Amino acid sequence: MRFLIITHVLHEPHAQQWYAYAPYVREMNLWLKYVDEVEIVAPLMDTPISEIDIGYQHNKIKFTEIPAIAFINFNNGLKSLLAIPFIFFRLFRACKRADHIHLRCPGNIGLLGCFVQICFPKKIKTAKYAGNWDPNAKQPLSYKFQKWILSNTVLTKNMTVLAYGNWPNQTKNIKPFFTASFKNEDREAILERDYFKTLKFVFVGSLVSGKRPLLAIKIVEALKNKGYTVKLDLYGDGVLKEELRQYISSHNLSENIRLHGNKTSETIVKALKQSHFLILASKSEGWPKAVAEAMFFGTIPIATAVSCVPSMLGNGSRGILVEPDVSKAVSHIIEVLSKEDLNKMAKLASDWSQTFTLDYFESEIKKLLMA
Repeated sequence: MRFLIITHVLHEPHAQQWYAYAPYVREMNLWLKYVDEVEIVAPLMDTPISEIDIGYQHNKIKFTEIPAIAFINFNNGLKSLLAIPFIFFRLFRACKRADHIHLRCPGNIGLLGCFVQICFPKKIKTAKYAGNWDPNAKQPLSYKFQKWILSNTVLTKNMTVLAYGNWPNQTKNIKPFFTASFKNEDREAILERDYFKTLKFVFVGSLVSGKRPLLAIKIVEALKNKGYTVKLDLYGDGVLKEELRQYISSHNLSENIRLHGNKTSETIVKALKQSHFLILASKSEGWPKAVAEAMFFGTIPIATAVSCVPSMLGNGSRGILVEPDVSKAVSHIIEVLSKEDLNKMAKLASDWSQTFTLDYFESEIKKLLMA
């Protein structure tokens, strides 16, 4: 089988391997176990490989480069518009060569792939929609359009769409799905935490406005000001790093809050095992891996009620759902601290998350490829 991946994820060659963002590559390597040849159509990185990039594991990969496109300003928008015919041409040629077409959505390249796949109604196709599938969510028009094309069984033939969450009134080609980070062998009984001493919080994610890292800092700051002994470790990098560093410094929070930058998965796991809570008050999510990974090790997530997060958190039984407002969030967190059996909540979170392992994930992928 010749398996085609169409994605916006940036790639880089190194030591005869192709590297890209680790969580994405780890998942794709599970798909690639069951295919003979791989073609990847994607843009190249303009920065060196970092700690959060890993290599594909396959010995027969063809890489087809396309330009990255974005419409964040006039110049980028004009360049992107001029590049689109060339991208369409390369996508069409790649789809023609493929036995199985796999789209990574949402994203600008995924949107173009949605159009091109219409030309190949007889080919087997899958799409991983790694964003918020909630039909009522406020989203960019391009995201809604991708969802519409993927759901339209007149335009989109022979396609299984993997979507996070179980939503009503979906077309027959939409399959509720999940993602995973750990194997069955990684399951372990969680250690009970002491919630009456120093409360350790962790943030794992990009330092961008959509993840609201400043809100996480302000929540911990507010708890400190109310007399709680708190620590917050932030793992990740992004455009807000300097702004966050200045806030921490100007508010005398350096002893309580630390920015660690990007770290390996082993470092993140160690941090999760030692933390009481994860804060991820995102504006939008699909299936937030950071939340599921925290739950796996009994770290209670504090998260906003977006996408399928309420379902993941058992509507509050396996985690703390907050509003994106410091005062309201802190009030609710204090209420939970004072009233709930937090070790029971952590156990429920771990039991739920440890159901969704890479072994289970791989078995579901194999079914899709072998069907």
